[in-house]
Amino acid sequence: MYSFLHALLSDKKGGEIFTCFGLWHFCYILLTVAVTATLFFVLKKKDRGTREKALTRCISFVFALYILDFFLMPFAYEQIDIEKLPFHVCTAMCVACFLSRHTRFFGRFRLNFALLGFISNLVYLIYPAGVMWHAVHPLSYRVVQTLLFHGAMTAYGFLSLAFDPEGLSWRTCPKDLLTVVLMTVWAILGNALYTGSAGSYSHNFNWFFVTQDPFQLLDARIAPFVMPVIDVAVFFAAEMLVYCILFALHRPSRSARGVD
Repeated sequence: MYSFLHALLSDKKGGEIFTCFGLWHFCYILLTVAVTATLFFVLKKKDRGTREKALTRCISFVFALYILDFFLMPFAYEQIDIEKLPFHVCTAMCVACFLSRHTRFFGRFRLNFALLGFISNLVYLIYPAGVMWHAVHPLSYRVVQTLLFHGAMTAYGFLSLAFDPEGLSWRTCPKDLLTVVLMTVWAILGNALYTGSAGSYSHNFNWFFVTQDPFQLLDARIAPFVMPVIDVAVFFAAEMLVYCILFALHRPSRSARGVD
């Protein structure tokens, strides 16, 4: 059974390979857009209770996809990839969004987690460098699982922003900033705990880009001190951009406000 699953899930080398902005990449993006749009127009006609159930099922599906990956990685990669622990913003927000739908404490940050998850997963979906570097076939498990996960998280984030009964408000901005700060601290903790060498273990992580500049513009000696600040500033600015876009879309027209 192991040999069969390994042959099925292992990276497919040779022939066509997945490339960023290639045909297969655009197919994955179009699939995500099509599914998200379909769910949006279907749920738009439903009542609040139905929407909430649909969103809960959506994030439960994504969380199950994430957990299942840990069981399938030994067949696909002959090991469990520690880098997929929830210290990157994409995976961390998956866990956080799932908990926010099932616990009262995390539920206070439900929309904040969804917003950060939407932005981070959308960025990865647009530029999935992590799978591109492996140069494998577009239908390899590595590619399908990764883009399906990020696509589903993007869809969940978008639908949450569209249908959450509370909605975004400028009063919630401090909670968004706090979410990004806590995510940065969480990533710093993960890097401190798991980066290092001992015996046969040797790993150097850069979860949430808090220890190294991904563009290598900063000196490696100062990057760990500067990158956390840059992360907070960039992601919070991206969130504020989403705020502005949503508020602009929902601004009443001049005629609706009674202005001639």
